[in-house]
Amino acid sequence: MLELKGLTFAYGAVKAVNEVDLHVERGHVHGLIGPNGAGKSTCVDLISGRRRATSGRILFRGDDITSRTVIWRRHAGISRSFQRISVYPQLSVADQLDLAAEIVGEPDVDEIVAALRLGETLRRRCGEISYGEQRRVDIALALLGHPELVLLDEPAAGLSHAESLSLAEHLAALVRQRQTTVVLVEHHLEVVYRVCQRLTVMEQGRVIASGEPQDVRTQPRVIEAYLGSAA
Repeated sequence: MLELKGLTFAYGAVKAVNEVDLHVERGHVHGLIGPNGAGKSTCVDLISGRRRATSGRILFRGDDITSRTVIWRRHAGISRSFQRISVYPQLSVADQLDLAAEIVGEPDVDEIVAALRLGETLRRRCGEISYGEQRRVDIALALLGHPELVLLDEPAAGLSHAESLSLAEHLAALVRQRQTTVVLVEHHLEVVYRVCQRLTVMEQGRVIASGEPQDVRTQPRVIEAYLGSAA
């Protein structure tokens, strides 16, 4: 579904992403983890088109999309959520979902509402619901239109432990129902281990490990990179 080949993004002499190779299988939730400043969110920005690569290639379904725009990529089936919630606080949840669904041609908002348990919030303004509920609305917006590839940038940020695990369960169910491929950037490692079939670990812009979660999490280099963190 997605392949990065030698992907690099530099701020002058500083390489925030440094020759990253990544292979994401169709239908998988692929975790992208690492300490702060590892380059994870920059990678997501490059895949979504919000930033342009200094060098390297991005392949989506085998086609080179490195120079394509954000809008082109969204129409082609690449969607994303952000670290910061992007809901409109004055709109009701229903109005926001319906408006976005009309734009992207989503025929079944009810399926997403049910899977993310948003039914009780539909008549309320987004600014009035809890932070965890806003997070679920944000993910619902990213999933509208049946995108083939969804990029989720720290969806559990700011949530309690229980909320994070609940979100992981909802996300896993939606991925199965919609046969969606997900690249998940997340610091909450229990969420990552629950939903991801593959993991890639970054440190200082480079990939230091990649593989199945049970194998990656025991590698000495990965443990060292997470010293002093939640890992």
